Amino acid sequence: MDLQEFRAGLDGWLDEHGPELVPPHGPGVTLDAEMEHLSKVKRLTYEAGWMRWGWPERVGGLGGSTLMRAYLGEALASRDLIEPGIYSMTEVLAPTMIEFARPALAAEMVPRLLRGDETWCQGFSEPSTGSNLGSLACRARPDGDDWVVSGQKVWTSLAQYADRCVLLTRTGSPESGHRGITALFVDMDSPGITVRPIQAMHGRDEFCEVFFDEVRVPGDRTLGEVDGGWAVAMDLLPYERSTSLWHRGAFLRQRLEHLLASPPGEALDPADLGEAAQLAFAFHARSRATQYRMAGGERLGPETSVDKVLLATTEQAVYDLVADAAAADVALGDDPDGARWRTEFLYSRAATIYGGSAEIQRNIIARRLLDLGVDR
Repeated sequence: MDLQEFRAGLDGWLDEHGPELVPPHGPGVTLDAEMEHLSKVKRLTYEAGWMRWGWPERVGGLGGSTLMRAYLGEALASRDLIEPGIYSMTEVLAPTMIEFARPALAAEMVPRLLRGDETWCQGFSEPSTGSNLGSLACRARPDGDDWVVSGQKVWTSLAQYADRCVLLTRTGSPESGHRGITALFVDMDSPGITVRPIQAMHGRDEFCEVFFDEVRVPGDRTLGEVDGGWAVAMDLLPYERSTSLWHRGAFLRQRLEHLLASPPGEALDPADLGEAAQLAFAFHARSRATQYRMAGGERLGPETSVDKVLLATTEQAVYDLVADAAAADVALGDDPDGARWRTEFLYSRAATIYGGSAEIQRNIIARRLLDLGVDR
């Protein structure tokens, strides 16, 4: 199946089945309900075949261009059928799992994620490391054929729902930096794991602290080479900072169109509207080029920091418009539309932090792309 055939078939299927996929909205909608809805969407699209296109056959996919799975996420976000942040975790984690896990492990696990049977999380950040992954301290020591993990992670998205975790651990000396890191694939129901949700200012507890107390992990759950976890991280982070954000770009354009069609849209300043629209389409163009580079077999790298900076700038510009045009709704609105705008506006404040802060991304751009300063 080529991309055009895929798009036409998917659009027709969504026209027919869209009412089954409409998510719950409103002030009382919980993250539990959103996660349940996401599992439903993934299950239905997997069973219909759409979720399987663009993924390798060796992990239950149907093959074909990665642009197919990009279009699926775009179509779902454009129709307001998913929350793109939680949907995108599949695009963040599955490609690296396919690349670095034992083939049998990837073949067993990836279909569970694509089908919505499981949720996975990403255990990278720690309280004292933030974006400096090279200084992480969560330790894994060998014990026979297993690893024993002790330490803490923080800002771990959806950890309270997760069945598995892609976890970075320290296996070398603290002085070894990024050369002494090993990636593991951990079952979240293992004895010794404690998850504590963190409620953010937008009222959702999608971030968590995760504590590991002598957690035993089988040695065959190692991703990549021992002490080679930096390669796993450098493979995963470009997806988090680029291709997974394609869905969010589609969502932001859809929300901007909704704002323009609503009464507050009549009060928008044309200059501010033009700036937000220009950013939205600049990100779309940049992100589209990244998707096509990946589809062409190119390996993604530090250039994806440009995508991340553009997305963060776009998101905050769109919701600054919302705050200006619908200030009462954002501050006080208790109707479904107003409550949603408020939640989304508050979440947008984190756009320059999640997935790597804007400051770190600009440092990467300056040092690794423009050769300015020293790359440490």
